[in-house]
Amino acid sequence: MSDSNPFLILAINAGSSSLKLSLYRSTGQGHEPTEICAAEVSGLSSPPASLKYHVQDRSPIKGEKVPADIKDPDGAFKYLLDKLIHDDNLPQIKKKEDVAYACHRIVHGGDFGKVHVIDKTTFDALEELSDLAPLHNATGLAIVKTVHETLPECVNMAYFDSAFHATIPKHIRTYAIDPKIAEKNKLRKYGFHGISYKYITNAVAEYLKKDVDDLNIIALHLGSGASACCIKGGKSLDTTMGLTPVSGLPGGTRSGDVDPSTKELHITNAEEILNKKSGFAALAGTSDFGKIISSASTSESAQLTLDLFCDRIISFIGSYYVKLGGKVDALVFAGGIGEKGAEFRSMVIGQVACLGFEIDEEKNGSAGDGEGRVVGIGKNVLVCRTDEQFEMARGCAVEARKFKEERQ
Repeated sequence: MSDSNPFLILAINAGSSSLKLSLYRSTGQGHEPTEICAAEVSGLSSPPASLKYHVQDRSPIKGEKVPADIKDPDGAFKYLLDKLIHDDNLPQIKKKEDVAYACHRIVHGGDFGKVHVIDKTTFDALEELSDLAPLHNATGLAIVKTVHETLPECVNMAYFDSAFHATIPKHIRTYAIDPKIAEKNKLRKYGFHGISYKYITNAVAEYLKKDVDDLNIIALHLGSGASACCIKGGKSLDTTMGLTPVSGLPGGTRSGDVDPSTKELHITNAEEILNKKSGFAALAGTSDFGKIISSASTSESAQLTLDLFCDRIISFIGSYYVKLGGKVDALVFAGGIGEKGAEFRSMVIGQVACLGFEIDEEKNGSAGDGEGRVVGIGKNVLVCRTDEQFEMARGCAVEARKFKEERQ
């Protein structure tokens, strides 16, 4: 394959109840891939599931119901692939064989520190890690199997959410438990949302016109899964998630940090409670942060959820500010809540103004309307529209030839 010959990259992001898929055209190293279609099926765990679908230069489809027999991410992938192939507005893809590469977001990569072509050895190793990321890894690997069976000529690559955090120093990633037990069972801080943080790092460095190696930021990926990351010299120094995504900040259904001796957390039910029955849903009765914001003035539980979430976030901002020696280029908001929650951003910045961060309320309120990947909303405060699919496709475009050779 010549670097100048265009090829198609499918970037796949499988969640527990949704599937995001983006199709990119690339001419290889030195050129950023171009997105030609983005599609998402959401609400698979609470039907009816709905479709978002946008072909380049066409009006987007939003909220369209998908067939009732589409009940899981595996079925959603087959449905979306068929839709792509039979879309007259997508002349670039007319058969399955037109897809050269498939990039898969895998949440927990264990000790994998970089992208890997998925062979049997890699797949088996990742399967063993599924217990550490129960909401995502098993689903992601099921999609890998489906893609392998459906697109046998396609090169499958695993992009790990944990890989960006491979640079976290030993004294930060180590738990204060028996070292022999920790090593045997691979118990340490791994960190997640790394694909997003890598995108944020590159986008912010470009926006600030700084070399990535000179960039110091505190990044907040706030969504139904929420985390913060301390990035020094363009590399992860610390992050809030640990051995699994449940630690650190609370989220839609995750608890965040909890004392493990809590009476109700028996070993048999702790995973279920902390991953799926905690967080915003437990406190406010809903995991929909928009509803929590809008009802906070009349609901004590909603206000408590906001106050608690804000408190946990500012605690980590303060800690990371100290770890960076006060040399912070920007505090960056990203993720669904971080990008859309103007009121919550204002709430957070108001609590950390003593560190020199300031918010321009007019710019903050219109941040969602601006163009570009990064928007400034005050003194050393940015909003970044993170894009995990693009980050995977960009990495694939750079190393496509190598991946092809590894598969052969």
